[in-house]
Amino acid sequence: MSQVAIRSWGNSQGIRIPKDILDKMQLKISDVLDIEIEDDVIVLRKQFTHKTFEERLAEYQGEISVCDFDFGEPEGRELL
Repeated sequence: MSQVAIRSWGNSQGIRIPKDILDKMQLKISDVLDIEIEDDVIVLRKQFTHKTFEERLAEYQGEISVCDFDFGEPEGRELL
């Protein structure tokens, strides 16, 4: 467990996140984190980002999965 101190930063206060934690979380300068309080704990989470088209294309393995959806038995005047 690492410890950090709260320091003055202009009119605000801040903490510095150690480099080993930044590396482990793959965070870099200007990344945005979500912050919330859970009970007595401050929680920082990486903000969800959508993948770019290029990232999705790089992961594509040539397979498309299609699943059938069962809407159940007709109950009214649905057309089949």
